[in-house]
Amino acid sequence: MRLITVSGPPSCGKTAVLSKACRALMDAGTACAVVKFDCLQSRDGEIYREAGVPVSVVFSGGLCPDHFYASNLEEAFGWAMGTGAGCFIIETAGLCNRCSPHLRGALGLCVIDNLMGIDAPAKIGPMLRLADLVVVTKGDLVSQAEREVYRHRIRQMNSRAVIRHVNGLTGQGCAELARIMEQAPDLSSVTDVKLRFSMPAAVCSYCLSETRIGVRYQKGNVKKARFGGGDVHADH
Repeated sequence: MRLITVSGPPSCGKTAVLSKACRALMDAGTACAVVKFDCLQSRDGEIYREAGVPVSVVFSGGLCPDHFYASNLEEAFGWAMGTGAGCFIIETAGLCNRCSPHLRGALGLCVIDNLMGIDAPAKIGPMLRLADLVVVTKGDLVSQAEREVYRHRIRQMNSRAVIRHVNGLTGQGCAELARIMEQAPDLSSVTDVKLRFSMPAAVCSYCLSETRIGVRYQKGNVKKARFGGGDVHADH
């Protein structure tokens, strides 16, 4: 089964693009399945179902969405295999920008939109830097010059990725995206497959439901910052 991990900030158009690309794949004879990892709520399942794509939407709730995603990959892969899919797409809610859901040996796709600001590519982090394919949306809302500058900023952060401009509303570019997705590596299992980037360390009192503010309540992996005199520097 071909596996594609898809990341990107909230509301950048991931589901709009992917639902149309999946529809194009299915029209060409490749069955698809999608798992959407989100935090609190989502209506994206309805969009996939309207496109005829089998979908499962799961929520991390009070847990770290990054660790929730990694802890459920095997089960998600098994569910997709059970649907008979030839192409399995994992869409995340954007995680925390510090992480990347991309796996070694799978196709990593990052979606980013032209309206996020010129410095956005540098802020998104590993989910863009370690992607194989970067899809840029909402290009119809900015000038050609702005698109070129934005593309240059993306290229500065990721020199090797394929960059494609896609319109999630009209579907322009989704057929080409589907052809690229169809070339994703074929995996029989995700067991023992490694993440391309490590998750952040986070075992502290607030992970264990502490709500009070103050040093006396902070235990475990606590990272403190030194403030004043310019940039803020972190200290353990």
